[in-house]
Amino acid sequence: MRFPSAFVVLGLSVGSAIAAPSSTIHSHHVVHEKRAAEPLNWALSHRLEGHKRLPLRIGLTQRNVHNIEEMLMAVSHPESPEYGKHWTPQQVVDTFAPSDESVNKVVGWLENFGFSRDKIKMSANKGWIQVNATVSEVEELLDAEYHVYKHAETGEEQFGCKTYSVPKEIQEHIDLIRPTVHFNHRPSPKSTTKFKRAGGLGMPSSSTGPKQSPNAKPVPPSLANCDKMITLDCLKALYSVPDFKPASKKNSYGIVEFTPQAFLAGDLDLFFSQVKIPCLDLSFLHGGSLSETFPQVLSEFGLRLCLSTERSVVVVAVVQTTNQSFDFNGESDLDLEYGMALVNPQKITLLQTGDLVEGAGFDNWLDAVDASFCTFEGGDVASQDGIYPDPLPGGFKGPESCGIIAPPLVVSTSYGQDEASATVSYAVRQCTEYAKLGLLGTTILYSTGDDGVAGDGGVCLNSTGQPVSNGTMFNPDFPVTCPFVTAVGATQVNPGSTVFEPEGACEQVIFSGGGFSNIFAMPEYQKSAVTSFLKNHPPPFTSAQFNNSGLSRGFPDLAANGANYVIGIDGEFSLVFGTSCSSPVTGSFITMVNDARLAAGKSPVGFINPAIYSDQFRDAFNDITMGGNQGCNTPGFTATEGWDPVTGVGTPNVSKLIPLFLSLP
Repeated sequence: MRFPSAFVVLGLSVGSAIAAPSSTIHSHHVVHEKRAAEPLNWALSHRLEGHKRLPLRIGLTQRNVHNIEEMLMAVSHPESPEYGKHWTPQQVVDTFAPSDESVNKVVGWLENFGFSRDKIKMSANKGWIQVNATVSEVEELLDAEYHVYKHAETGEEQFGCKTYSVPKEIQEHIDLIRPTVHFNHRPSPKSTTKFKRAGGLGMPSSSTGPKQSPNAKPVPPSLANCDKMITLDCLKALYSVPDFKPASKKNSYGIVEFTPQAFLAGDLDLFFSQVKIPCLDLSFLHGGSLSETFPQVLSEFGLRLCLSTERSVVVVAVVQTTNQSFDFNGESDLDLEYGMALVNPQKITLLQTGDLVEGAGFDNWLDAVDASFCTFEGGDVASQDGIYPDPLPGGFKGPESCGIIAPPLVVSTSYGQDEASATVSYAVRQCTEYAKLGLLGTTILYSTGDDGVAGDGGVCLNSTGQPVSNGTMFNPDFPVTCPFVTAVGATQVNPGSTVFEPEGACEQVIFSGGGFSNIFAMPEYQKSAVTSFLKNHPPPFTSAQFNNSGLSRGFPDLAANGANYVIGIDGEFSLVFGTSCSSPVTGSFITMVNDARLAAGKSPVGFINPAIYSDQFRDAFNDITMGGNQGCNTPGFTATEGWDPVTGVGTPNVSKLIPLFLSLP
């Protein structure tokens, strides 16, 4: 137990100091964060032992964050004179580094508490401070109590506190502290043998995309059956996709996967041979450097593709092949088969995060593309993210993959969590990182989820915003509600229709996630569109069901087909559904746009939202006016003219998008 030096001056021994009333010690403390939502299916078990050690990570308040939207708009809005003038990594670090005052205040607080300088570490960008301390010390420092929680079905345990406090005079200098109130609501991958996981963060399955249907026949040669089976030809016809022949060597496209989800090489071979793509560039970058056992790695995965060490799949931790089923291979097979095939022979960067023991979190792929965000510098914490090397049996023994590649120019992610499970401080901090990537020129795409206006597994919220089995309040997803990512919803070729007729919102097997954030304010770029929707097509719901303030972030931003995709999976063809289909396909389209701009000597498009909401780009999207996204025992929202919280501004017309983006500076 450590105490401020003032207690030592009074001549108290350590024993008598321990007896000092906590009300005296924390008389100037204020609650900084509370747990966002009590997790379903987890029960409080016991107090965490005081002698155990915690790697406490303190995220300092960053400078200029209040101006980040304005800064991002300057390089992203098509009418801005600064359009396309993306920042350098050093500019980002320098602009948002915490002030010296914040650093000194927080370090002084820790030293006054009793931590010596050698126990206090600071990240290179000054964003994070780490202190290794015992549970008892942390509890005293933060006026908190740490408890262990046990999952009802798996018996898995994790720990956390419900609230924590900091001195009032330093509160403005701290964004968040971890590990504290941030709780991973799902069991880790090690529990999958005992528990059918609900999917979502780390492992999509039967309740969060993609969804599986009975086996499909091999790819049909015509467009006649696109209402029953989506193929590459269907997508090209739906979205006016021109023949693609890469013209730039500077382009890049990244797809994020969370272990234990992993592709099977045989599935990729099956799919690519069927669609007559003879050669794909694929190689592996493992643990931060090209593997010395590169030929053996390729042999293990049995790839029969055209291989080149100049093309890279980045393995942040583990590509597992131990577990083989739709729940383990469906997401990765889908993402790579369509993402790669649409832009072949453009390189694809696979950001494979996590291992079979810890899984992974959003911070882990950010680590890989930004060294300044890595390990404690990014606030990675075991309850949310994979921490490497993993000492547990079967864990990944390699180092944390810190800044091993530059951020790909497009990144697609088909994973998420309920926004209600994230604290405001955590969500805002995470969202800020996506804005920084936008400033660097990267387009970040996230799928919106497959449960309509409900959350993971169809869970909704009660009147206090807590997830409950019989909730009636809509439960938006995260990170898609972050205004600095592009949220991608799902459409369908309506049964009995053709690709030459308008699509509707996806209502087969899944419902396109969409709605309004309970955390983030409406960004400037969508105010006109969203305000018009609320005024001209007011939803038949009250504030008891969704955030109807007219001031919150609406999503999705756009949409693409998410029904009846034919994929190779576990050695055969099958149909899948989900916004998990929509996001990587949209990523391929933006990659085509970037190729054209780079070949013309221009910058990548980066953050696309200000452009796609502008009047200039209106004709480049197919307006979706049919269908809805039911959930929480309601019909949900309804697709209608203009932007709507089911399909956004509509689906892309790639032949129109490319020249429009080419016309910009």
